[in-house]
Amino acid sequence: MNLNRANAITIGRILLIPVFIAFALSKIPYGPWLAIAVFSVAAITDGLDGYYARSRNQVTTLGKLLDPLADKLLITAALVSLVDLNKLSAWIAVVIIGREFAVTTLRIVAVDQGVVIPASGLGKIKTIVQISCIIELLFPHEQLWGPLWYAPWVDGLTVALMVTVTLLSGAQYFLRARDRLSAPTTPPA
Repeated sequence: MNLNRANAITIGRILLIPVFIAFALSKIPYGPWLAIAVFSVAAITDGLDGYYARSRNQVTTLGKLLDPLADKLLITAALVSLVDLNKLSAWIAVVIIGREFAVTTLRIVAVDQGVVIPASGLGKIKTIVQISCIIELLFPHEQLWGPLWYAPWVDGLTVALMVTVTLLSGAQYFLRARDRLSAPTTPPA
């Protein structure tokens, strides 16, 4: 196992996930704020580990495996927590998580065929939109300002943007892979 500093940052991000869940689902006074802080640190380290690995020429196979896994685990944990908190519909979480697993499966199939499907600009925008939406939904508006008549509209628009960008970026991955991957062959009977 090659545990360089970039991989250690990624593992640290994975270890922050249960801490985030504990704060997000707790009933302690500052739980939402602590959840946002931990989630934000984990999200920031997503870019930090990749930058560090590339800038130091320390990209490893372990890092290539752990980094996207950490991303998927963090987003999945946040979406499931939001469903549990009744701040997100379960079907939306299922659609987004399903997209994440479908793209991950596609990338595994591509690697098996020797094809690399790099992250696209839209995929990076998708990550930023997801992180922003999750923070927006976790934000305890009512603790600061009381009930806001426009909060459901803001939350709804944010979620709609997240779902749209997530699905568009997923479709882009499949369209880009369509011409680069070969169809599976079945052995003769």
